[in-house]
Amino acid sequence: MNGGICPTCGLPKELCICEEVAKEQQRINVNVNRRRYGKEVTVIDGLDPSDIDLQELTKFLKSKLACGGTVKGSSIELQGDHRDRVKELLTKKGYSLDNIN
Repeated sequence: MNGGICPTCGLPKELCICEEVAKEQQRINVNVNRRRYGKEVTVIDGLDPSDIDLQELTKFLKSKLACGGTVKGSSIELQGDHRDRVKELLTKKGYSLDNIN
């Protein structure tokens, strides 16, 4: 028990459930935008960066989709059209399919 106590839920860090609760409350939008020279970019909006580690989620999605991407503000941008695969991967990570548009 060297992790301390979570300031949000008051449980030890090992038992903290804040991120799981945050996953259930997120309303996520997955869209594809067309950029310069006809390039497509998948944009994932609606994630709260204070509750969820966007860098870790982006790294996971980039490795599974074999594409480049970045975090801009509170959204994730992935190179290419990955709408269907992103929805599938987010449900595997614990997000509710009903909250993903």
